[in-house]
Amino acid sequence: MILYHGSNQPICTIDLSKGKKNKDFGRGFYTTHLREQAEFWSQRIADRFGGTPTVTEFEFDMDAAVKDGLNIKIFEKPDKEWALFVMANRRESEEEVRHDYDIVIGPVADDRMARLFGLYDMEIIDLDAVVAGLIYKDLNSQYFFATERSLSYIWKR
Repeated sequence: MILYHGSNQPICTIDLSKGKKNKDFGRGFYTTHLREQAEFWSQRIADRFGGTPTVTEFEFDMDAAVKDGLNIKIFEKPDKEWALFVMANRRESEEEVRHDYDIVIGPVADDRMARLFGLYDMEIIDLDAVVAGLIYKDLNSQYFFATERSLSYIWKR
């Protein structure tokens, strides 16, 4: 399977420590199977931080990762479980949220959804209202690599 990573520079080697905390699935390396999504992110990152919008292509051997017993979580759609998982990872606190998944696959929580999450945190809306608000969003996909072990199943093309 081909995955794409959008950045402001080519990715030669993956360094998990460079990932930012408080992202949808935690600190790690994010990719997508949608080239257009990676192109969008590469431009956005270059606009913010300088550099040249760059999409790096990777091969991912999902079958081998499953066969070898990696701990993989797949969110098929933005449901309550997904919303709680993303909110826990995005919450800013002294202690970084850690989960035990090697790879997480699921929808992207874009910045517009932060408002829904904030309303939930303030107890203005409940979890059902958060999920109902997500139904009308055009959500993209992300493949998140959290551990060094997971990186052995992804390589640059």
